[in-house]
Amino acid sequence: MAQILNFRHIPFLSSKPNSHLRFLSTLIASSSRRRRNVAPLNLRRRYTAMEVEESSSLGPTTGFNKRRAEGTDKTNFTRKNLQLKVRKLNPINTISYVQILGTGMDTQDTSPAVLLFFDNQRFIFNAGEGLQRFCTEHRIKLSKIDHIFLSRVCSETAGGLPGLLLTLAGMGEEGMTLNIWGPSDLKYLIDAMRSFIPNAAMVHTKSFGPTFGTNESTVQFQSNNSIVLVDDEVVKISAIILQPSNNESQLLKPCQSPSQRADHSTEILDSPNGKKLPAAKPGDMSVVYVCELPEIKGKFDPGKAKALGLRPGPKYRELQLGNSVESDHQNVMVHPSDVLGPSIPGPIVLLVDCPTEFHLEALLSSKSLATYGDQVEGNLPKAGKGVACVIHLSPESVVSCSKYQTWMKAFGSAQHIMAGHEKKNVEIPILKASARIAARLNYLCPRFFPAPGFWSLPNHNCSKPGSLASMFDLILLQDSLSALSNVINAENLLKFTLRPYVNLGLDRSCIPTTASSSEIIDELQSEIPEVVEAAQHVSQLWQDCSQTKDDLIPVADHKMVIEEPWLCEDEITPACLENVRRDDLEIVLLGTGSSQPSKYRNVSSIYINLFSKGGLLLDCGEGTLGQLKRRYGVSGADDVVRSLSCIWISHIHADHHTGLARILALRRDLLKGVPHEPVLVVGPNKLKRYLNAYQRLEDLDMLFLNCKHTTKASLDDFENDLQETVNSQDLSNNNAEINASKVDSTLFAKGSRMESYWKRPDSPVDKGDVYPLLRKLKRAIHEAGLNALISFPVVHCPQSFGVVLKAEERTNSVGKVIPGWKIVYSGDTRPCPELIEASRGATVLIHEATFEEGMVEEAIAKNHSTTNEAIEMGEAANVYRIILTHFSQRYPKIPVFDKTHMHKTCVAFDMMSINIADLPVLPKVLPYLKLLFRNDMIVDESDDVVDVASSAS
Repeated sequence: MAQILNFRHIPFLSSKPNSHLRFLSTLIASSSRRRRNVAPLNLRRRYTAMEVEESSSLGPTTGFNKRRAEGTDKTNFTRKNLQLKVRKLNPINTISYVQILGTGMDTQDTSPAVLLFFDNQRFIFNAGEGLQRFCTEHRIKLSKIDHIFLSRVCSETAGGLPGLLLTLAGMGEEGMTLNIWGPSDLKYLIDAMRSFIPNAAMVHTKSFGPTFGTNESTVQFQSNNSIVLVDDEVVKISAIILQPSNNESQLLKPCQSPSQRADHSTEILDSPNGKKLPAAKPGDMSVVYVCELPEIKGKFDPGKAKALGLRPGPKYRELQLGNSVESDHQNVMVHPSDVLGPSIPGPIVLLVDCPTEFHLEALLSSKSLATYGDQVEGNLPKAGKGVACVIHLSPESVVSCSKYQTWMKAFGSAQHIMAGHEKKNVEIPILKASARIAARLNYLCPRFFPAPGFWSLPNHNCSKPGSLASMFDLILLQDSLSALSNVINAENLLKFTLRPYVNLGLDRSCIPTTASSSEIIDELQSEIPEVVEAAQHVSQLWQDCSQTKDDLIPVADHKMVIEEPWLCEDEITPACLENVRRDDLEIVLLGTGSSQPSKYRNVSSIYINLFSKGGLLLDCGEGTLGQLKRRYGVSGADDVVRSLSCIWISHIHADHHTGLARILALRRDLLKGVPHEPVLVVGPNKLKRYLNAYQRLEDLDMLFLNCKHTTKASLDDFENDLQETVNSQDLSNNNAEINASKVDSTLFAKGSRMESYWKRPDSPVDKGDVYPLLRKLKRAIHEAGLNALISFPVVHCPQSFGVVLKAEERTNSVGKVIPGWKIVYSGDTRPCPELIEASRGATVLIHEATFEEGMVEEAIAKNHSTTNEAIEMGEAANVYRIILTHFSQRYPKIPVFDKTHMHKTCVAFDMMSINIADLPVLPKVLPYLKLLFRNDMIVDESDDVVDVASSAS
């Protein structure tokens, strides 16, 4: 039975009476009524077992689930075995095709995926970040996917896999899983994901190729270097391993430690030609997948069957299935070839991922691939089946090589689709639903919602239907590929039909059309005519702040929106905002949803933009890099990643950190060859276990610091010791120790009911391990213009934290000292005294508000907060502005909130960018945002909204 505890000592402010408040005119108020949510039956069953202890000071609802906070609550993931669906196959498929799933095609943050579709089976090749959100957008049901194949094992091709597995595991009563295939270094990714994904979700993983001393299910090399993975009556899928040439293999991993190199360098494998070669290093291998459909049997001729003495009946069916039968009237055996017309060879599809020139030699020397070419040695025609389509996932740097182009000509009769090169379809947003919302918000309030980066890219029109691939125009390959007229650029949702055979070839019917911002705004003005006047009012808000009332320019009548009285009241502006500059601070909400990505909201991530001084990331859910690309453009996001000072992660749940590896890998690549220091990642200890395991796969160029060492108590000890040892450079020689679990709190103090939650280590940590990292953190935040980064424990799951960022003081032109601003981020939490204490006097509190006020029971069970609780926390701490975020995906566009407590509050949207100079205006924009979403105020009760990622720890 889950235990519900409460806090009797939090000095909450009493709720303000709402009799004096008028929120909006009837126009908006009538559309803002939303039906209260009723928890699904399976959730209600879980919550009925909980006991609530009422608090005399806080009321009956301010409690928390102690077992969940301690990590002992098993009600959210009790499944031992997840369902692997076995489907009845249809050998005679009426529909079959391959389709480009354009993840990353507009943002270039990840590899596109490829869908191989059959009537009763689905295969997906590569699962980069954003795949789950893409499938939701384009109504591709995750529950129908049977197999995922990885062409490489890295953040670019597998970044979306953790979230996908967790979502499938939470579907239905029994949960689901699928088959995952990849080269043998898949083992390292699986080992890393075990830090936060239940093993039951990953039991059907199979790797192939050279092994690294793993116990995973591994398909070994065959003598011809082609490894058959799937072979049924519908399709045969084989893999061909590409290993980089011997010496270059070492060059690809320059940052590996000597121990990592030694760990695998002793593995010696037999190559197909009998030579002894060093085993590939983790992350080096790439795969070419060969998908072969069975031949189409010739048409059955009843006349021939009758002439051979057969009566109509079951024997006709046997012959059509390829089996010989005995004649009914003649003493002969009748074979299928006697009664069937000529068979049509089944089409073949190649998916080629040759990531570097070092892999190219393996591609060129593959005898297995050579058997599928149009010609064999001696320029003689090749007998048998030919390749119908080749999908190239290889990058431009490889495709531009003359050797690669020569290899392509061996498949001259095939349709070549170039899906791996850069500059693809950047003018067509892949996630059109969220792009449409972003355009509408930009029209209404461009200060808080700048134009997306992909609409500001110069010369981005690089892909037009029917034109020769622009990539070849750019690198002048027309002459060298003049013999290949059937080469095209990949486009999002482009299909190549395999069945029915009469339609074999390209199908552009699903390719989305370009939607310009002007078209979206025309649609908005037609749908909500009042939005034109609303946009004028919003623009006037900034004039209201900078001019006196006598100077204001009058705007047309205000019947459209009646502001609440508190919006017109004078309020005390914090001293830190005096003479503040627009290049001091900007808070960019990259992801504002919880649990899993949806059409309109990505999962948690916040970018603290310090402009010329760099920036920080607070949480880094899947798709964070893609969101940065959408906000700042492709090259602008690269600049952001280069200049990151620190990345801070609140807890181990997947929706808060699975975008981290992709960010770190990109930063590593961007800074390769440039003098720099590894970026500092601050997070819970479980995250360290994940990152350490993942770095066996690919180096992430980072240093890790446990959040426990950045609490106020630990930092105070650090500063005190620095004063005592100011002339010492080697603190480890002092033989002193730091108690990393020392926490200045009441909820987690020794002897409290939550002492076990903090999980103090039995042995203290050596200063020599921790202090160098604290020095680096201190230097990094100082260079960013910050005075402090302080973590504090919160109540959610084991090792959950919030964070405080304090800016340095500054001096104005007359010598007056102006205090620095203070930003507090709650992470995921129930209301707790640590958060109130940390937030006292904050300039901005960014607080999670997963549930609406009517779902307090659900909030307690999952240790989240409601909107009212989040606002009350800010009121209790006397913060200046409250930003609500981390909304349940049951609220697709705008969450439910109590309109009586919004005088200093605003709700967050993806891509919302809040400049510190605009904080006075922030709450006044909310009524206009409600107008914008007045037709979208219905809660999404879809079965597709599954709250599983936050429960699987």
